[in-house]
Amino acid sequence: MKFAGKALTCEAGDRRIFGYVTRVLCKGTGFPDAHHWPDEAGRAAYLAGFHAAQALLFEKTVRVFKTHKGVQAEFLKLTKDDPRFDSELRAFLGHAHNLKAIADYETGPGSKVSAEKAQAAIQTARRFADCIVGLLSANGHTPPLPRSTPGP
Repeated sequence: MKFAGKALTCEAGDRRIFGYVTRVLCKGTGFPDAHHWPDEAGRAAYLAGFHAAQALLFEKTVRVFKTHKGVQAEFLKLTKDDPRFDSELRAFLGHAHNLKAIADYETGPGSKVSAEKAQAAIQTARRFADCIVGLLSANGHTPPLPRSTPGP
């Protein structure tokens, strides 16, 4: 996976993408209150989630998904029956992408991201990233889904 022109892998000890995700989330956390820029916080929440999802997808599929639509669609397919991702986490990329779209493209009435929505997006982005980090095991392979029924 390439990020900022550098080759990245999601193997053991190589978590550089999550350093970036952490920086984006820290930046986004300061925007709603300290700087009165909730649109920037909403954008930061989405980008953190987008890059975390890219890392998970790369580890699971060994493919690089670059478009917003591609990452969101493949993430939904990958997590469809995964109990480790609740409905809020599965819907996060789509909801947060709407905040990014408002910040980047919308004008006129209703084209503001509220501080409350931005704060909620940052909190969910942290939970989203934490969930993905928890799935990336030390050996570079995502642990399998927990079995729903006891095995033999």
